[in-house]
Amino acid sequence: MDHQHPMLFDEVAKASIPIIGSFNSQDIANTVNAFAKMDHHHPVLFDEVAKATIPIIGTFNSQELATTVNAFAKMDHQHPTLFDEVAKAAIPIIDTFDSQGLANLVSAIARVRQDSENCRAVYSVVAESIKNNPHCLSEASETGLVAIAYAFLKGGQVDEELLEMIGIEIEQRENGIDLDAQGWGNLAAAFSNHNSAVASKVFELLFLNYFDKVDRRSDRLLESIADVFGAVVRGHFEN
Repeated sequence: MDHQHPMLFDEVAKASIPIIGSFNSQDIANTVNAFAKMDHHHPVLFDEVAKATIPIIGTFNSQELATTVNAFAKMDHQHPTLFDEVAKAAIPIIDTFDSQGLANLVSAIARVRQDSENCRAVYSVVAESIKNNPHCLSEASETGLVAIAYAFLKGGQVDEELLEMIGIEIEQRENGIDLDAQGWGNLAAAFSNHNSAVASKVFELLFLNYFDKVDRRSDRLLESIADVFGAVVRGHFEN
């Protein structure tokens, strides 16, 4: 149920802030996730959540870490210290993240352009985790696959071997790929500088599916088309 009620969320924030120190890791992740899902940004609450999170970051599991930074990224709420601490906590337990968690983690870091040493390290650790456990790609949704590929591009941490693996997985999807306008654009951008037969196949699939499946009413449609054809202009459909 997606029921918008801004006043309710403001009151929840007002009631939560004085007791935020009593929240455990699940409480914190659930709270910011709820606000992000409703696209209700409350800067004071998010700042207080960050302050409460950092001292207990070691109690967060992989899902809670990914959910928390994903919510901050969706709200475009900058908090470099929080992201750095989450990255530091995530690295030793990266193999406990599922495919969606990995996608949310790297996408969040890329989206708010966090560039600390720990945040940069997350990219390489995530890439190695996927390479060592390639089955996680088969478990990922098409949206998750694109999110991982695009996050590495946006973060300036492109890993050609990982991108090749993602391309092969997309190519092997028996039922094709189903993305929204933004997803198609991000897919094209992610593979725009990848020179391989797999990249050519991805673009072939993209063109076979794009205009049949994309929502022409999307407010991201024109930008998506620009991303798709911009990638082609750079010559990678012919590789």
